[in-house]
Amino acid sequence: MEDHLLGWLRTLEEDRLGRVLANRPDAIAAPWPRRLDTLAQRLGNGFAVMETLRRLPLPCLQLAEAALAMTRPTADRLAAFVDTRPDDVTPWLDHLYDHALAWPGDDGVIHLAEGVTRWWSAPLSLGEPLEHYLNSWTISNDALHALGRNLGLPAQGNKRRAIARVTEALSDGERVRAMLAKAPEGAVPLLDRFAWEGPTLNVDGGRFVTPGTPEKWCADHGMLFRPSWHVAEIPREVAICLRGPGYHPPYAPESPEVATIPVDPEEVDHLMTLAAPHVVERCAALLDNTAKTPLPLLKTGGVGVREVRRIAKETGCDEDETRLLLEICAVARLLAWDEQSGGMIPTERYDRWRLDEGSARLRVLLSAWWRMERSSLRRVDGKYGTVLGDDPTGSAVARVRRAVLSVLAHLPAGTAFAGRDSLMGSVHWHAPLIDLELLRECAPAVLDEARLLGLLANNALTDLGRALAGLTARPGDENDAAVPMVEHDPVLSEAATRALASVRRSALFGPDLTAVVTGPPSAELAELLDRAADRESRGAASVWRFTTGSVRRALDRGYEPDELLDELAAVGTIPQPLEYLVRDTARRHGEVTVTTVGCVVQAADPTLLAEIAAHRRLGKLELRLLAPTVLVSAAPAERTLSALREVGYSPVPVADTGEITIHRARSSHLDEPCNGKLILLPGGQVAELSDFTGITELDAPPYMLAEPPPDPYEHARRLIAASRADAGTNGRTWAVIGRMATRLPTAQQSLLGFVVDRGVRAGITLTDGLTATISHGELKGGALDAWCEEAGDYLEFPLAEIVEVRGAY
Repeated sequence: MEDHLLGWLRTLEEDRLGRVLANRPDAIAAPWPRRLDTLAQRLGNGFAVMETLRRLPLPCLQLAEAALAMTRPTADRLAAFVDTRPDDVTPWLDHLYDHALAWPGDDGVIHLAEGVTRWWSAPLSLGEPLEHYLNSWTISNDALHALGRNLGLPAQGNKRRAIARVTEALSDGERVRAMLAKAPEGAVPLLDRFAWEGPTLNVDGGRFVTPGTPEKWCADHGMLFRPSWHVAEIPREVAICLRGPGYHPPYAPESPEVATIPVDPEEVDHLMTLAAPHVVERCAALLDNTAKTPLPLLKTGGVGVREVRRIAKETGCDEDETRLLLEICAVARLLAWDEQSGGMIPTERYDRWRLDEGSARLRVLLSAWWRMERSSLRRVDGKYGTVLGDDPTGSAVARVRRAVLSVLAHLPAGTAFAGRDSLMGSVHWHAPLIDLELLRECAPAVLDEARLLGLLANNALTDLGRALAGLTARPGDENDAAVPMVEHDPVLSEAATRALASVRRSALFGPDLTAVVTGPPSAELAELLDRAADRESRGAASVWRFTTGSVRRALDRGYEPDELLDELAAVGTIPQPLEYLVRDTARRHGEVTVTTVGCVVQAADPTLLAEIAAHRRLGKLELRLLAPTVLVSAAPAERTLSALREVGYSPVPVADTGEITIHRARSSHLDEPCNGKLILLPGGQVAELSDFTGITELDAPPYMLAEPPPDPYEHARRLIAASRADAGTNGRTWAVIGRMATRLPTAQQSLLGFVVDRGVRAGITLTDGLTATISHGELKGGALDAWCEEAGDYLEFPLAEIVEVRGAY
């Protein structure tokens, strides 16, 4: 099959080959192939073929399945089989050709990729072709000649000719129907049941060896075959004849029309500008909440309903919003499990995310939703699934999401879908390999999630939704830490900036100690007001109220009164009552202090304690004198005891009861200080991070951009040129390597030759000690031009400087 594909690729012009490469990004993913035989291997990969099939509309799959059921299908015969004109079949066949899932031979016969043939084990519910049964080792020459005699065929000729005659006879519908007219009673109903309900059915094996039964007559005439005693199958050609000349496989070249109604584009745009900033703001509030109270998981996995409701109440989100945003934050790696905290807490990536501008934050969330393999709002038997729980449907949910938005993106501007039934029909036509039951379950949840994210408004896709649906980049899956080609897509970036353009960055402060934001507040403004006031309402206008408790909360987080007033003044005019409230609360703030100490050191002699407090070698204990006979240490009791003993004092431990206690010494590693690190966040909040080995993760850029693949049409030109240049050069590889790579033994020269001729992977070492892992090599003069995995690009390596070649697995 791969040879057929390679032969077809060699006949293609640049434009057609460029379309194939554009439709199959897997074929030119790094390391991009530089020869047609390597390209043919990529295009024929079974997994890649299956993934490509998922993206094709219904007519392509119907034609592919019909072609599999035919013997030597051509475009004209295929059109007749599905009962349509050849012109109605040609565009969809071209679509299959442009994806390298099918290609025409020199004689016009359509060949299908091997991965396509494996998709349908019984295309159109038809069995194997007759040739499969007649060539079986279980069919002897005598049995084959006996079958020919039963069919009234001549007996002379070899086995191949006998098989061809039997196949031709049982493929002739009129001849098969004439034989059935003389068949014993019961044969026709038996064969009809196999033809329409088969191809494989359970049978009574004894009736196939009993003379006079319809089962034995069918077996003697090659219309049924038994792979085992109690199982029989009907050959493909016989089943098609029995279905009759009026049988045609289903074929729907036109997409079902989606019922639409007109909508006001300005209102859709306005609703988008309200929802998008709300998403960013609520995500920040939700993550701040988990920073204060880690989110525990159930023993069975996932977040319990009680915790979802608690977060919803404390952050002001509704439950559906909370479910969705928790899932998105986890996929975006903004929220993760922390063993020490015993729950889900914000990650280091969240620290970077919250410092990004609003558009970047929104794109990170949308990208996570786009590749999320769960449906937060999907109901099964009327119940939601567990938040962050396992979903066996996995990636199929993400395919439903993308298919629904893709269909909505093709609706005319200024229109919205009028009903879900017609929308589901169109989605199923565009993505027929999605399970229909799963589509019906997930599609309503997808629409609800899209509304909450500002992608859908009044049942019409917003500009933000169209930008996301129109992405040509590979979306990735949940395991991708970052998908920069999605998050940094220029169209999505522009739409996200426009969606956040209407956010309010100022507030109206009233003398009644309220702050009103008439419109969607920016995430920074909402964060500031949430720190210093209590939110009372949200919607078209959001209202916060300042109280003594809310101002004290801000002061507890590290604000100085002047600093807080300056930040509030930067977003609005502060009335006198609010300034009085802040300053009055600040005057009383700290009247009572609470200090955390490691232990207390007491002595009856004030002079001794003063000496200990002033000792230079005890500075690490941070000793403070609270009273003439009382010292406090910042270190725990055992570390303080040890330090005092090291400098010559003789302290003893005292229990809470006042009794002296002597304990066995503990292991030294228990006395080591915690290696956690503190990070100061905006607003005076401090987060403690667990120990890590270095700062590489923090210093690395948040998004790592991979080397982009080549332009498909330019690469097609290079492939065709390389194919012409390689003609007649067989054997040149070994001659050049043998002459130039003189530092290598013969076995290693052979392995290097396979890097060139087969594209295999190998490790090399050069004279200067440099090592590289290479593949997909080409000879250029005295150098090997090969893909270097360490560099992520093609590099040239002088053959004379290669001192070692080793296998890489």
